Amino acid sequence: MKAIDRIFQYIDYLSITISEFERKNLISNGYLAKMRRRSASIGEDILNNILENSPDLSPAWLLTGEGEMLRSKREIKPAAITRHHQAAYKEKELPESVVPLFDIDAAANLHSIFSQKDQNVIDTLSIPGLPQCDGAVYVRGDSMYPLIGAGDIIIFKMIEDFNVLVYGEMYLIDFTIAGVDYLVLKYIRRSNITDHIQLISHNTLHDPMDIPITGCIRAMAIVKASIRFNTMA
Repeated sequence: MKAIDRIFQYIDYLSITISEFERKNLISNGYLAKMRRRSASIGEDILNNILENSPDLSPAWLLTGEGEMLRSKREIKPAAITRHHQAAYKEKELPESVVPLFDIDAAANLHSIFSQKDQNVIDTLSIPGLPQCDGAVYVRGDSMYPLIGAGDIIIFKMIEDFNVLVYGEMYLIDFTIAGVDYLVLKYIRRSNITDHIQLISHNTLHDPMDIPITGCIRAMAIVKASIRFNTMA
């Protein structure tokens, strides 16, 4: 089995489409399928992109097939940093970002957090190398399980224009339908319905849902990072 075959095995595990995986890793559309048909080798730059964007993926397994597909939770994420980032990491030159941790239960919805940024802050998070973010909240529900579970923390960046989205990425979405308020954590995919987006869960027990872009969504944020606690204390 070659690296290209292991990539497809990992995509199956993620339960996303090949196109979504290619967009996430800056791979041209159709490239992976073409390489698989040819049983060809994958370029080093593409392998590095995949490892950089997939912290749970074992580099040894991807490159050689040795060991397990997923890295142990005890392994630290810097082990997956690609070579062109290693020097900066070793020299500890990565900037430290501080983001507020909001009480989503007290705020009631994401729109309230965005409009009242100085309220409902219960703590702050300081994370080296984190891209610019607007806040963080504890996750409720299991729609993205096992990738993200209840009690994990997600760190997000506000989206101002709902018509400019990165499809295939994970978003926190605050919307209203038929008078009912929803706050969900989902992948976003293009919808077959005009002026709609499709919300996709990582947990296959949740069905996809199409919602209108205008007149429904109150607030939206793209998820930049997540934090999981492996022990209770």
